[in-house]
Amino acid sequence: MPYLHFDLPGRYPGDVKRALAARLGDLYAEIMQTSPGIVKVGFRELGAENLFRCGGPGGGVEPVVVGQCDIRRGRPVEQRARLAAAVVAACSESLGVDTSTIELEFTQHDGDEMYRRGAFAGDWTAAERDDRGAGGAP
Repeated sequence: MPYLHFDLPGRYPGDVKRALAARLGDLYAEIMQTSPGIVKVGFRELGAENLFRCGGPGGGVEPVVVGQCDIRRGRPVEQRARLAAAVVAACSESLGVDTSTIELEFTQHDGDEMYRRGAFAGDWTAAERDDRGAGGAP
């Protein structure tokens, strides 16, 4: 963790997805005050006519991008809101979709539900903050 994964209602070139993944990793690291090296980004291209939000204009359905952010518990809602706004803006620009058609869901996990590099992560605390996220030196 963190793992940002997106279900897409279309197909995109590899270079677009790679550039967006790098951008999202950098945004996550900056806003959530951590290292980009722990961020994972995945894309599932469901293709046209395979992903819809119900209740669109006139009671119909409309294409939607659904993002899920699996993160470690411990950051305040205001920080997660900044991340959400930045992720939606980056996805809108890179994927060429309106921000109103992008939805994000956050799932917060206890640190003892995340195992990496031979140990459980523990809940996030400000004490482990990476100074890149606070405008400090890299």
